[in-house]
Amino acid sequence: MSDSNPTEMATPPSCTADFCLIPIGTPTASLSKEVAEVQRLLKKSGLKYSMHSAGTTLEGSWDDVMRCIGQCHSMLHQNGVVRIQSDIRIGTRTDKKQGFQDKIDAVVRLLEKDA
Repeated sequence: MSDSNPTEMATPPSCTADFCLIPIGTPTASLSKEVAEVQRLLKKSGLKYSMHSAGTTLEGSWDDVMRCIGQCHSMLHQNGVVRIQSDIRIGTRTDKKQGFQDKIDAVVRLLEKDA
């Protein structure tokens, strides 16, 4: 790697990102309208996603996932949200292909043994 330029490295081929967009300065404390708008955009993105009570898990290539999160920011800005903070946790693996549902299934299998 000493001869390579790290700025020319490819991004990971796949990732799982858990993200929460936090609009700041909205007229009310409720954010369900903004969350629904983000979910509509995600549906159109073609990426695999799953909403949960504190955000959304998104799965795809690094570039597609980052672009989609950026588009969520842009969309909310276009809809009048002046400031947005995002919490993003991203995981990548090189030893095997694993999606977010695979992780859930692995835990469920362990819990089923408790019965």
